[in-house]
Amino acid sequence: MSAPPVAITIDRASPVPLYHQLAEQLRQAIDDGALTPGQSLENEMALVERLQLSRPTVRRALQDLVADGLIVRRRGLGTRVANQRIHRRLGLTSLYDDLARAGRRPSTQIIDFRLEQNAPAASALALPHSTSLLSIVRLRLADGSPIALLHNWLPPAFADIPRPQLEEDGLYAVLRRRGAGPTVAQQSIGARAPTAAERRRLKMGGGVPLLTMQRAAFSMAGDPVEFGDHCYRADSYQFDVTVD
Repeated sequence: MSAPPVAITIDRASPVPLYHQLAEQLRQAIDDGALTPGQSLENEMALVERLQLSRPTVRRALQDLVADGLIVRRRGLGTRVANQRIHRRLGLTSLYDDLARAGRRPSTQIIDFRLEQNAPAASALALPHSTSLLSIVRLRLADGSPIALLHNWLPPAFADIPRPQLEEDGLYAVLRRRGAGPTVAQQSIGARAPTAAERRRLKMGGGVPLLTMQRAAFSMAGDPVEFGDHCYRADSYQFDVTVD
């Protein structure tokens, strides 16, 4: 059963990337039930012509939805909304995606980018402690204001990720383009006082705590994807958890 075309509004004056606008509106249509499991979507070229977007832009939006388990693309069968079970199983997002989805303008400053051995990170990823990991420290800003410090370690398979890619896009988007989007994670959330260096980088006043998150993410096949140790300004960010 084919779904009727979804009403899509593309704002070319918005700082939110065009592919992200398209992906999020299709995602919302699925979440709202306007698109139901098993329905066929417009094909890539139909979206290109209707929305006057480039083919790479449309393809990237659809690839993001595939990586999130919301749609399935099969040669000869087209693009269909995935079943409800897959929708609920996959829920990993990056801060970059969260900010763009909220209409904020995310940007990134790379503070450190190097190969190193780190026993706790390797252990979290179920790798030998002697493994050489790509260590990335980033300052994430929203509309020009610092909101989080993100420290991630990636397995050797991703050591060739170019630094400029991480200055232009979110880590998970970069990994999804390599076919390595995370699908399951072990995660813990906490809070603590900031260090002097963290307070300086995040431009925090006295008395403002940090929210913290540690996450070890893996692919559907169980391969390690990334380990993150992040901290966020508690006056600018919150974690929402749905329990059902």
